[in-house]
This record gives sequence, structure tokens and C-alpha cells, in this order.
Amino acid sequence: MAQRLTIEDTDLSTGKKARLYRLLYKYGPGNGHLMVLPIDQGLEHGPRDFFPNPESKNPTYELRLALEGGFSAIAFQIGLAEKYLRAFAGKVPLILKINGKTEIPSDDEAFSPLTASVEDAVRLGADAVGYTAYIGSPRQDDDFRQFNLVRREAERAGMPVIMWAYPRGKAMEAKGGRDSFYAIDYAARVAQELGADVVKVNMPKVDEGRRNLYPKPYNELKLGLKEMVEQMVASAGRTFLIISGGSKRDDATLLAEVKTCLDAGATGIIFGRNMWQRPFGEGLKMAGQIAKLMQGGTPTGSARSTPKTSRVRRG
Repeated sequence: MAQRLTIEDTDLSTGKKARLYRLLYKYGPGNGHLMVLPIDQGLEHGPRDFFPNPESKNPTYELRLALEGGFSAIAFQIGLAEKYLRAFAGKVPLILKINGKTEIPSDDEAFSPLTASVEDAVRLGADAVGYTAYIGSPRQDDDFRQFNLVRREAERAGMPVIMWAYPRGKAMEAKGGRDSFYAIDYAARVAQELGADVVKVNMPKVDEGRRNLYPKPYNELKLGLKEMVEQMVASAGRTFLIISGGSKRDDATLLAEVKTCLDAGATGIIFGRNMWQRPFGEGLKMAGQIAKLMQGGTPTGSARSTPKTSRVRRG
């Protein structure tokens, strides 16, 4: 098993260290892992992602899942945090996404403008802010300048910054596409270079039909998922790396991927559709299986033995 970054390995300010410690050890599976439930897809993809499970259109559904499924945190945009979080304040840690965009314009020149601030995150009691950076986009210069302002504001507030590091744009497609190992490994390194405390990256994929487009030496590498994630963790260095789940997949495939990523040294996962597109009971079951992996056990098909339950308002 690869060496996993710990909070003692970092040189964080007191405020950042305290907030990250809560996420890594006090909430969720603990044991230095993160299990995050993101619900920013309504902005990024529109309502279509909620069609497979209509109940999930109500953010209270995800808040209940985060609470009862024992997640480390939930990731919300500002409107959802202000309208739905109050009944769960102090029970479900918040990661406030402070920029975003719709899927309507082309990703050829992707850029996510600010939608909230670090000050909003402090006001709402968040334990971190989330920022989407599009690595390789023609708007990258604007993105880097905007992120620098967020990073400085977060440093003053003692607020950890989680970078959603997404390769995008025409130039990235010309080098083999946004999901290639080259693109995602590069994104992990950029997050560390720019000062992110945690980086969220997608699962890398190998497209043999586009291998000739990958820059050297990536075009010659023949690596499995574990080896790719190990390299991504190394590229992120002293930035914690968590893996996104993307679209919903079958249980066995998902759990196998999670175990591989954890064995490769990833700090955790950030799964949205793979969780809340399921009926509530199935989402709890999957959360329990992943938490058990993070705690060193083996999934058995049962929900976690000590689920976090609470009476909550379901409006």
C-alpha cells in the first residue's frame, strides 16, 4: 500500500489545520480519509441529473444521505447552503463551492466565475471552500488570477481550499483529451503549484485510439489504475488528493476502483451521482461499504454498523 499524506506532513496555518482535522478525523469515516458528497451538478449539468432519482432534486435528500451515511462533508453552491443547511448546521460539515458555470456554453474556453466568497464560507460555518480551475483552457490566465485572489483570502481566514482541477479546452483535446492520465496528472501538479490544500481529480482513463496524441513519455506508458493514481498522488505532493466518481456505475466496479485508489495513496473520494442517484437505502449501503474500506475493513453488503441518524426536517 502506498504512503498516504497525513496532516502532520503539511505546513498549514492553525485555522486550516483545525478545519481539515475535523474533516479528516472527526466527521465521516475518519482515519485520515475524506468521503465527500457533492451536489453542485444542478448548476453544472442542470436538472437532468436528478431524473434517475426524482427525490434527489430536493437538497434535503442529499443532506439526509450525508448525515445518515456518515460523510465527511457535503459540497454546496451558495444558494443551496443558505436555503437548506440550517437544520443540519453542525451535523453535516460544509464545503462551500464559490465558483461555477452551466454546461450550456462550449468547454472550448471554459471558465467558472465566482459565485460566492470565502467570507460567505466563514459566515455559513464551512470547513473548506471549493474552487473549480480549468487546466489548459484558453481562459487559464483569468482562472489563475481569480484563484490567486481566493487563495489569499482563504489564507487570511484560515480556510482550506479544495481545487476541482479539471483539464479542459481545445488545446487539451489536441493532447489526448481531458480524461487522459497526462491531463489529470498535470492537473494534480498544477493544484499543488498554485497552493490548493486538497485537489479533486477525475478517474484517469486510457484511450488507445488517442494514445498517439499524448505528450511524451505518457504516450509510451502502460500503467494500470493503481500505478496512475500513485503517480497523481506524487504529483499532488503535499496537497491531499481525492478522486471523483463521475457518472453512476455498478457496485462491484465502483468499490474495486475505490479500493485501488485508496491503496495507491489517495486521501479519499468525492462521489455525487454514484450516491444520490440511488434510492436512499442503496445510497446508505454504498456509503457504508466505502467507509468500511477507509477504516481498513472489507465491504460486506451491509450498511455501516453505526450509522449516524438524527431527526431532521424534510422540507
